[in-house]
Amino acid sequence: MALLEVKNIHKRFGRTEVLKGIDFFMEKGQVLAIIGSSGSGKTTLLRCLNFLERADEGTISVNGEILYDGKNSEKENAADLRTKRLNFGLVFQSFNLFPQYTVLKNVTLALEMQKKLSSKEIRERGINLLTRVGLADKLKNYPCELSGGQQQRVAIARALALQPHVLCFDEPTSALDPELTGEVLKVIKGLKSSDSTMIVVTHEMEFAKNVADQVLFMADGVIEERGNPEEVFDHPKSPKTRSFLQKSLETF
Repeated sequence: MALLEVKNIHKRFGRTEVLKGIDFFMEKGQVLAIIGSSGSGKTTLLRCLNFLERADEGTISVNGEILYDGKNSEKENAADLRTKRLNFGLVFQSFNLFPQYTVLKNVTLALEMQKKLSSKEIRERGINLLTRVGLADKLKNYPCELSGGQQQRVAIARALALQPHVLCFDEPTSALDPELTGEVLKVIKGLKSSDSTMIVVTHEMEFAKNVADQVLFMADGVIEERGNPEEVFDHPKSPKTRSFLQKSLETF
């Protein structure tokens, strides 16, 4: 049974249809890279998966449980949505850390609000996660004292804190200088070896080619092409995919 199943997801903003029937599934431990030009619907898809946007049609299932069904979505309340969001962690482009809190507090705040662990357990998990992303020496620092790459690594640790089924990244290096990009991509690559299930929206083609198990190329709100990295990058079937990859190689 697939860990994540997404079926026929549609999303409209007014008269503009941004997602036009998205279908895919993932097994536990897989890394899915989503590539495509700006405006293709990649970020909107992530936001629908994380319930930051409400899809208009379709279903989202995790471990066989339907979390979202467009036919019954009006029955959901705020508490239900908060519970469903726990299945997904999201790392934003621009870090979104709380500037008034230390690095450790940023990572542990959601755990404290849950009130399911003791203070000692929460602190230990926070320290372990920050050690995992190479920031054990920054526990007491504030976000303003960190580089952009370090802030994004804190954001990754924070997203891992609630142990989501699927960890989502929305172009995690787009706000970073080139010299800081590598340290963040190295952390994400390291998570793969720990059997984490990840969806990475990225413009880093080499990263997608070398780390992803599956690649989706989105264009105009649909999945234009899908396959393993070799199929999509080395033997693309769609003219749109070929054109996008050619332009990406020229850019990067």
